[in-house]
Amino acid sequence: MARKFFGTDGIRGRTNDGVMTAATAMRVGQAAGAHFMRGDHRHRVVIGKDTRLSGYMMENALVAGFTSVGMDVILTGPLPTPAIAMLTREMRADMGVMISASHNPYEDNGIKLFGPDGFKLSDEDEIAIERLIEQEPQLAEPAKIGRARRVDDAAGRYIHAVKQSVASDIRFDRLKVVIDCANGAAYQVAPTAIWELGAEVIPIGVSPNGLNINAGVGSTAIEALQAKVLETGADVGIALDGDADRLIVVDEKGQKVDGDQLMALIATRMLEKGTLQGGGVVATVMSNLGLERYLAGIGLTLERTKVGDRYVLERMKQGGFNLGGEQSGHMILLDHATTGDGTIAALRVLAGLVRSGKPASELLHLFDPVPQLLKNVRYGGGAPLENATVKAVIAEAEAELAGKGRLVIRPSGTEPVIRVMAEGDDAGQVEAVVDRICAAVKEAG
Repeated sequence: MARKFFGTDGIRGRTNDGVMTAATAMRVGQAAGAHFMRGDHRHRVVIGKDTRLSGYMMENALVAGFTSVGMDVILTGPLPTPAIAMLTREMRADMGVMISASHNPYEDNGIKLFGPDGFKLSDEDEIAIERLIEQEPQLAEPAKIGRARRVDDAAGRYIHAVKQSVASDIRFDRLKVVIDCANGAAYQVAPTAIWELGAEVIPIGVSPNGLNINAGVGSTAIEALQAKVLETGADVGIALDGDADRLIVVDEKGQKVDGDQLMALIATRMLEKGTLQGGGVVATVMSNLGLERYLAGIGLTLERTKVGDRYVLERMKQGGFNLGGEQSGHMILLDHATTGDGTIAALRVLAGLVRSGKPASELLHLFDPVPQLLKNVRYGGGAPLENATVKAVIAEAEAELAGKGRLVIRPSGTEPVIRVMAEGDDAGQVEAVVDRICAAVKEAG
């Protein structure tokens, strides 16, 4: 079934345009509420959001939708996506909702849904909800309309939970940490959690105004963090995205450390402790070949999935893995969270610095990445990947890289963009391959 509403990670788009309107949000609430109405108990949903201006509108619309079909609503205010997943389970709610467009600019917003187990919904659940969105809702009788209330201690509960992911004998007293919260959902909780564990914390990106989320700060714009780390002589820099489910690190020299290096570090540490399950790590097709070679060198496998942390998580659950992630910074540690959690991953990195006594530039460089190039090609319409010329250029590139590298081409799940990635031991060859494919896609689109 073709998707009209759900994409790679929930429903996402430009606010007040297309699917991302208050009217749609209300229908989503009605449809998702109806889908999760199972049993005779009072049903409830936990709703959180990031710091976008449109969050107020979307929140109220969702409340109207859920309460109109008889579901009670618990509102947390701005909190990271993984906090909503955690609270959904902890509060025995029937589902959870996060209002966020993650790393996108403030003009966009999105709706992420969680089941009662705190995991993102399956394709089957999303398809069922899509069908219900386009049907007339079954409204509750007047006496059974739902209620809404705000909880005041949600942030404290989440801070306590993430701190439990660090061994009780670990303190961050000697660390100076710059943390960039992207003016997003973690602007209060992430700096507080790190400070409570003893670090000297220098926060940036912690002054949200509704319009500045991800604007020149956060995991997709790390220049401000790099500059602050060098200016302050910090030991490490931590960058989260707008909803704090992904993490990028900057070492003491101002160098970027991506999710692949973080997975290598965490996997190595878990292997040493005997806590790694599944015999390896789950990542996506975008993870660098260097990570795969490093893991093989220490006796571990790298399982690859489609892009999207939901697909990583599905494979983890199927194969009994407890560590997975994406090069972009989603880190899933199933022993502690049901979805990517940038703050938990950051605490693991800081704990590694404390235990090893090594500088971040040494600890977080476990392998040399294979030359990799990713370019995005925006197109006006149609299906450029179905074009005969594009197919021929791609086939030629695959033959050229056979045995020496990889080629990954995929359409974005949220915008009219084709992502073209190649990697191999020869950087010049990689660049030439990507440029040829991009030119063909642009011509076709």
